Amino acid sequence: MLTGIDYFIVISYLVGIVILGYYFKKFVGSSSDYFLAGKTLPFWAIGMSIVVSDIGAFDFVGVSGQAYRYGISVGNFDWIGSVPAMLLAAFIFVPYFWKGGMYTIPEYLGRRYNRYVRTLASLTWIIFFAVDLGVLFWASAVLLNVIMGWPVWLSIMITAAVVGLYTYFGGITAVVMTDVIQLIIMFIGGFTLVFLGLHAVGGWEGLVDKIHAMGPEYQQHFHLIQPADTKTPFPWTGILFGLTFVMANAYMIGNQTIVQRCLTAKNEWHAKASMIFGSALKMLIPILVLFPGLMAIILIPGLKDGDQSMPMMIKKILPPGLMGLMFSAFLAGMMSSVDSLLNSTATLFTKDIYEPYINKNASDKHYLFVGKLTTLILLILGVITSPISSKYPGIYVAIQTFMSYFQGPLFAILLLGIFWKRATQWGGLSGLIIGILIAFILNTFKSRFFTIQDPFLYVSWWSFVAGFITAVGVSLFSTPHPRNKMVGLVYNLTIKK
Repeated sequence: MLTGIDYFIVISYLVGIVILGYYFKKFVGSSSDYFLAGKTLPFWAIGMSIVVSDIGAFDFVGVSGQAYRYGISVGNFDWIGSVPAMLLAAFIFVPYFWKGGMYTIPEYLGRRYNRYVRTLASLTWIIFFAVDLGVLFWASAVLLNVIMGWPVWLSIMITAAVVGLYTYFGGITAVVMTDVIQLIIMFIGGFTLVFLGLHAVGGWEGLVDKIHAMGPEYQQHFHLIQPADTKTPFPWTGILFGLTFVMANAYMIGNQTIVQRCLTAKNEWHAKASMIFGSALKMLIPILVLFPGLMAIILIPGLKDGDQSMPMMIKKILPPGLMGLMFSAFLAGMMSSVDSLLNSTATLFTKDIYEPYINKNASDKHYLFVGKLTTLILLILGVITSPISSKYPGIYVAIQTFMSYFQGPLFAILLLGIFWKRATQWGGLSGLIIGILIAFILNTFKSRFFTIQDPFLYVSWWSFVAGFITAVGVSLFSTPHPRNKMVGLVYNLTIKK
């Protein structure tokens, strides 16, 4: 349990973050300020915000839980699954989105294909973000229940109230600038736990030797690359095709929460640099979120729920004061992910759904109001959907499974839209619909198609292939857009012009 000094640190952190976030309210005078910070932010703040929003509570709880169950192979999601894709995004994709003056990724897809593609893509992300919010709230409840003994629903309500307050008033400027502070706290708290944990297990060599000595089922825990017939959710074939080729690129290039931060940059150089800086910081993340799960195998053996390994490590290893700091670090990761989803989803709904379909000619102040109202509604939906993740074997598997329903086909049409000028509006729409349908079928009847329990990597790959082939096939038999309409939207009609 937390002591008095721990409570002081945690409360000071929460109050400070709320005050800092509320301070940025004065910079929000228009919908552009609320959604894009008026394009005034520097690369270092954006890069730090990208990283901390991508880590989140489900990484602290979920990745450590997966490491407890399966070992270091889950680290591929940061090393292989983030850095190459972030560099690709920095040099090729982000400049398009920034120069195009876009608010959302679906907005680009709408210009490149048609309004139906834009609407379907936006609705898909909105639904996912609403469910994702629930997963994050549930992750916070896991930690608060273990460390403080608070009931699950009380923990969820407190989390929603604190994050919703500064996100509602300060918009993305408040989100990014509070993320900077949260990343610093997260790194300090996380590395402190890793250092003390390694000391407790006898260093790295002691950790490896003790885990190997626990039995044959632990021999694969230090293999980054798992065989194709592994019983874990991370076979090398899935990592190569599903993660490296599809999910990583789809997440870093087509994810609204990531790209929207780059769109707040003061110029194109800062937009590119933010991704490059973020990729360097990303290399350190597995040390923070993966190692505690490995050390918990030795220090807290026999856990029925691996997702409890991180909170149990905090409770067991850290002394008073440091426990409060690490608890604040966890809250920082969780809050940064929640505020990102809130603001990005409000942007998607306001710009892609409300403005084109419900009220086309409203004032800017009205759209600002709609964005804030959407933020509040999303908080409620996140609270309602939070128990969903309890039905999956680990929070991390839950969130990756949700993403596998749509990331493959979305990335397929995004890739074709930028690099193939022959891709047509009906090709893009067909590819997106068929790809999502294939993902739904594979996830629904996964026991018939796959030998592993949670084949989200394979689902992502095959839904990408289905969407890609469908989009190409339909495009070849339908009329392409005029060349002048694609200038600025297709690679060889922009870079070479």
